Amino acid sequence: MNQLIPVTIVTGFLGSGKTTLLCGLIKRRQTRRLALLINEFGEVSIDGALIRGGVDGDNQIRIHDFPYGLIAYGDDELFIPTMRAIAERRANVDHVLIETSGLALPTAVMEMLQGPELAGDFILDATLAVVDTPLLLSNQFERDNEAHGSQAAVASLFEQQIEYADVVVLNKVDLLDEKALLLAETRVRQCAPNVRFLELAYHAQLDIRLALGLRLHQPTLVAHDHRYTPLVPMPGPDASLLGNQERLNGHAHSGLSAHTHGLATHKHFHEQDPGWLSFVLRSQEPQQAERLKAALVEVARVEPILRAKGFIRSTDPQHTAVVQGVRSRVTISPGAANEFSQKSELVFIGYHPSRTNVTALLSDLTGTTWE
Repeated sequence: MNQLIPVTIVTGFLGSGKTTLLCGLIKRRQTRRLALLINEFGEVSIDGALIRGGVDGDNQIRIHDFPYGLIAYGDDELFIPTMRAIAERRANVDHVLIETSGLALPTAVMEMLQGPELAGDFILDATLAVVDTPLLLSNQFERDNEAHGSQAAVASLFEQQIEYADVVVLNKVDLLDEKALLLAETRVRQCAPNVRFLELAYHAQLDIRLALGLRLHQPTLVAHDHRYTPLVPMPGPDASLLGNQERLNGHAHSGLSAHTHGLATHKHFHEQDPGWLSFVLRSQEPQQAERLKAALVEVARVEPILRAKGFIRSTDPQHTAVVQGVRSRVTISPGAANEFSQKSELVFIGYHPSRTNVTALLSDLTGTTWE
């Protein structure tokens, strides 16, 4: 019988920092040979390009892009063949990492891993949900009786993403004090009381032992029906948040029995709610970083844009700058030379956004042509 290849799913809402966290894990992977499946809700694979830029041609890492769709969901014809191809070269793969779209649930992948095509070759190691902690503390994921439109849609998706996680990673915590961290933990526990562990990611870095090789799931085969055994009781709400991760050995993280998720088939979120939209805008002209940043902040103020990311053409024709925007928080940082160095491409994701308005605003505020 083949040794099962462990799979770690990394999920989290738009802009939570999944890709940055993954880049850090890749750098600290030690001798692990990795296969990465990167899924984005958009036609351009920005995250895949960022990760490729970080691995610098390392042949021990294989990256597979799943742009413009949701990985392992109903009409995805790429996921099973890709995983089967990975299984065929199992001698060169130690671990599979799957980054889901910010608008997806991890359960679609989890369900596929238990299906007849993959259960004989793969096993779920753990599901990690990455959380933008400042956004959580600013009540952007709160659900109340007055919540409607994008607020209600965001709250619903966020709650479901962390509900199915084994580990919640509180990201972007560098400027938060202990009181804020405890409040963040309380809010996560209120949304998802069965989450096993909460970890802190300072500077988007997580101890590799807390992410890979956790072995939290053991399959039980009954009449060819693949299920996970129940989870033992969780620590109470007064359990403290672990700040010193070095005290933990990730391979002996708990000894808990495996997790029941109650998996179900899910439709695309943009089929359930067509308000979730993604589009790409491009410009052939060099961009001034500060002027573009101010323009993107204004766009997020006027239009319901929840995420903006991409590469912009800078004054240096051989290099680009990397744009990362979460609502009105926008950063632009130097990037390496890549395929985008001769043009600018930005992916926008939002709830009922107007592409026409965003295009006009961006063109007017930057003094360049976007289309």
